Amino acid sequence: MATPVALLSESVLGWSIFTIVLLVIVAFCWIYIRKYQSRQESEVISTITAICALAIALITSALLPVDIFLVSFMKYPNGTYKEWAASNETRQQIEDTVLYGYYTLYSIIVFCVFLWIPFVYFYYEEKDEDNSNKCLIFTENVSILYSQLLLKLAAIHHMSCIQGSLHDSSQTFVPLESPPNQNSTQWEKVQYLFEELGSSHGLAALSFSISSLTLIGMLAVITYTAYGMSVLPLNLIKGTRSILYERLENTEDMEEVEHQIDKLKAKCADGRPLSMRDQRNLQDLDAKLQVLHRRGRHLEIAERTCCNKVGSALRPMKILLGVFFILVALLFFITLFISNLDKALHSAGISTGFIIFGTKLINPLNELLLALQPVFPLDYVLITIITMYFVFTSMAGIRNMGIWFFWIRLYKIRPQRTRPQALLFLCMILLLIVLHTSYMIYSLAPQYVMYGSQKYLLQTPLPTADPSQGNYSTAITKICDADAPEDQCTVTRSYLFLHKFWFFSTIYYFGNWAFLVVFLIGLVVSCCKGKKSVIEGEVDADDSDVSDDEYVH
Repeated sequence: MATPVALLSESVLGWSIFTIVLLVIVAFCWIYIRKYQSRQESEVISTITAICALAIALITSALLPVDIFLVSFMKYPNGTYKEWAASNETRQQIEDTVLYGYYTLYSIIVFCVFLWIPFVYFYYEEKDEDNSNKCLIFTENVSILYSQLLLKLAAIHHMSCIQGSLHDSSQTFVPLESPPNQNSTQWEKVQYLFEELGSSHGLAALSFSISSLTLIGMLAVITYTAYGMSVLPLNLIKGTRSILYERLENTEDMEEVEHQIDKLKAKCADGRPLSMRDQRNLQDLDAKLQVLHRRGRHLEIAERTCCNKVGSALRPMKILLGVFFILVALLFFITLFISNLDKALHSAGISTGFIIFGTKLINPLNELLLALQPVFPLDYVLITIITMYFVFTSMAGIRNMGIWFFWIRLYKIRPQRTRPQALLFLCMILLLIVLHTSYMIYSLAPQYVMYGSQKYLLQTPLPTADPSQGNYSTAITKICDADAPEDQCTVTRSYLFLHKFWFFSTIYYFGNWAFLVVFLIGLVVSCCKGKKSVIEGEVDADDSDVSDDEYVH
C-alpha cells in the first residue's frame, strides 16, 4: 500500500512536470507567433489570441498520450492492478476526470473557433477601417460577438435534439425534453439549456457538436497535413538555391526587362503616342521591373544575414533530418493503409463505423509501440512524438500553401510579414486539425490507443497425468486486446469518445483514404518541384495582401 508521503511526492512531481511542459508550450507559441508576425502590423489582442489558441491546440494534442499513460499506469507490468487502482470506484474517477478533460479542452476549442477568434478577427478588420471612433468599434464588435453567441447557442440547441448512448451505439437518438414553461423568456430558455448541458444529455450533445466540428478538421488534415508530410522532408533534403546564382539570374532578368522598356519607349521618341497594346505592355514591364528590384534588395539582405551562413553549416544535419522525416511519413502511409485495409476486411462494415477491436493484419507502428512497452517510457515518448509530428507537419503544410478559400488564396504565412488575420486563421485551422488528430493516431495504432501498455493475467489449465489429483492452472501475462475480460483492461476515454457516433467513424474512415491519396499527390508534386528560393514567398508579383508591402530597412 502506497504511503501518503509517497503519493504526495508523486503528485508534486506530476504537477511539476505539467508546469514545465506548459511553460515550454507557451514559450514555443510566443516565439512561433512573433517569428511570423508582421513587423508593421501587430495588435496586442490578436497576438495574445494567436498565442493562446496555438497553446490550446498543442495542449489538447498532448492529452491523448496522457490518457494512454493513465490507463497504463493503473497496472503493474505483471498484469495486476496497483493498490491505489484496485477499486473500481477509483478507476472510474480517473476515467471520468480524463473524459471531462477532453470535454473541457474541446469546449474551449469550440469557443475559440466560433466566438473568440471571429470576434478578434472582426475587431481588427473594423479597427483598420476606422481608428478614430473606438466606442463605435467596440459597440459594433459587441454586436458581432452577441450574434456569434446566438448562432452558437442555436447550433447547440439543434444538436441537443440528438442524443446517443456512450456505450450502446444501437440505441436510437431521442430528443431532449422541452422547457417546462413554453412561455418562458429567452434568458430562461438559455438558463435551461445550460442546465441540460450539465446533464448526460448535454454531454452527448456536446460530443455530437465536437464530432461535427471534427469533420471540418478532417478536411484540413486532408488538405494541409497530408501535403505538409510530403513537402517538409523534401524541402529539408533539397535545400535552397545558391544566393549568388539567384542574384546573377535576377540581374540578367532586370537587364532584359530594361532593354524591352527602352525598345517600347523608343517608339514614341519622335512624339507619336504609343498604342493601347504597347501601353499595357509597358505597364506590365514596369511592374515586373519593380518586383525584380525588390527581389534584388531581399537577396542582398539574405546574403548578409547570419541565418544563411548557419543554415549552410547545418546542411548535412538538415539532410539527415529530412531523410528521417520522409521515412516516418512513409511508415505512417504504410501503417494507415494497412489499418484501413484491416478495417475493410475484418470490421463489421459501414453501419458500425468500420470499428475493429484490435488488429488482424500486422500493423508496423502498433507492433513497434507494443514492443517498446517493457522499456519505460519509450512507448509514451514515441506516441507523444507522433502526436507532435502531426501538429508540426500541419503547420508546415499551412506555411507552404497559405490560407485558401477554395481556389482563392486569402493570406500567406511568411516570417515577420504575416498579417494578424492570417495568424488567426492559422491558429483556427490548427485547432480544427487537433480535433481530428486523435482519430488519425487511433487509425495508426488502434490496439495501443485503446489499451496502452496494459496487460492482464489469463488463467490456463495445466494437464496432469493423474486425473484424481484435480485440475491445476497457471496465470500467464498477456497484452490487453479485445478478448480480454472487461474488468481486467480499461479502455481509454479517447477511444470511447471517438466512437460515440458510428456515422462519424464511417466518414473518418473514408477520409483516411482521401488522406493517403493527397499525400501521394503531394509527394509527386514536391519531388517534381525544384529547389526553393532563399527568399521563397517574400516577393511575389501576384500578392494581394498588405503583408507583402516593402518593409525593408
